Amino acid sequence: MFFRPLFKAPLPAFIILFFAGVCPAFAQSTSKTNDSTPSFQFKTIVIDPGHGGKDPGAHGGYSNEKAVALSIGKKLRDALNDQMPYLNVIMTRSTDKFIELHTRAQIANDSKANLFISIHCNSTPQRIGTRRGAMLLLYGFHRKQEQLEALRENASIYQEKDYQQKYNGYGEDAAMNAIVLAAFQQRYRKQSVQFGELLNTEFTETDGRASAGVKEQGVLVLQQSGMPGLLIETGYINNAEDERYLNSDEGQNQIVQSIIRAIKKYKAGFGS
Repeated sequence: MFFRPLFKAPLPAFIILFFAGVCPAFAQSTSKTNDSTPSFQFKTIVIDPGHGGKDPGAHGGYSNEKAVALSIGKKLRDALNDQMPYLNVIMTRSTDKFIELHTRAQIANDSKANLFISIHCNSTPQRIGTRRGAMLLLYGFHRKQEQLEALRENASIYQEKDYQQKYNGYGEDAAMNAIVLAAFQQRYRKQSVQFGELLNTEFTETDGRASAGVKEQGVLVLQQSGMPGLLIETGYINNAEDERYLNSDEGQNQIVQSIIRAIKKYKAGFGS
């Protein structure tokens, strides 16, 4: 069996420290209250307005994605500070500035955020699109599952002499670390799906908007973030009706309030 020898001993201390430091879900899941009941503190949200600076993102007839995303992001920050003042709300950018994807993820990881929300606008290849509505993206876990399958296929190298030298340090610790990491990514996936479904309900049933629902994609900014996260395609900026909606105060405020209602319901699910 492949898994049995990997977990004969407790997790090494450096793995525990690693996950407690960069993966908030790990620290939260291992913290205890006085009655030894696992505790969860939902206290930090990172808002990530997509694109910025030299990267305008998608274009509409008269606007671009970076400006719309920033405007919605700032409205969301202000509304959260007003309606949920006990939360720590962090922006990856609050001006028209280009921020690299890994830096956005690092901001979220360093702040030990409980939720990562990346705000974007969708578009179609056509100059004037006919598609409308929202779409919610989470990181495609199937890619990590493929890595686990590779680990299982590689298990036979443990039968070879000097396999660590032959295979450039590949060993039980490396395999165990990857499996533990994947377990936490699977946990994040479940929470991301939960938040995505709550938000999709707000968009479709409360606001009456069209939505493609919750989809999986290999979104790098989510892949590098050690917490539940969602990339929100707020609408199709190259659709004339959606563009007007996305640029209006009414439309932006409606999107913001839908996100906040979903956050409140998501948070309530943890009893915090």
